[in-house]
Amino acid sequence: MTKNRELEQIIAGCQRGESESFSRLVDIYSGRFYGYFYRLTGNRTISDDLLSELFVKLVEKIGSFKGGSFDGWVFRIASNIFHDFLRAKQRGKKLLEGRKELELENAQSGKADDERGEKLQVHLGKLDGDTRELIMLRYYSQLSFKEIAKLRAKPIGTVLAKVHRGLKKLRKSME
Repeated sequence: MTKNRELEQIIAGCQRGESESFSRLVDIYSGRFYGYFYRLTGNRTISDDLLSELFVKLVEKIGSFKGGSFDGWVFRIASNIFHDFLRAKQRGKKLLEGRKELELENAQSGKADDERGEKLQVHLGKLDGDTRELIMLRYYSQLSFKEIAKLRAKPIGTVLAKVHRGLKKLRKSME
């Protein structure tokens, strides 16, 4: 049996939910994708985590494979997983930097900041829930407007306008 034919049978078995076929798929691809992730990250633990995530995604998405280059299809999923990891890492870094800045500011300004923070919280509570959430996603979670638009399945212009109007209302109510 040729290698291509054997791979086609393994894929078909995976699509039928056969655990033995998934085990064979893992045997075939684990070393190759571990190396791919390790070359990208230089970290064994992260590479293991990304590899595990890849195989979970394969189990979830194997039914959507419609033929063509299986290697190309799997590498596209692996690449998306790696890019998601990088985005999450960047957001985490920004959040940590923001937290450090806030801690420094709080230490310097103490009680005045606590009062401002409480006042901000009260005035945020006056906004409608959707607008409040958009502002929190943008400024607390540090998501870009594009990411928020995608998350909400709304045009970016709509998100920009709602956040802008919400900030305007917030400023006005805090005066």
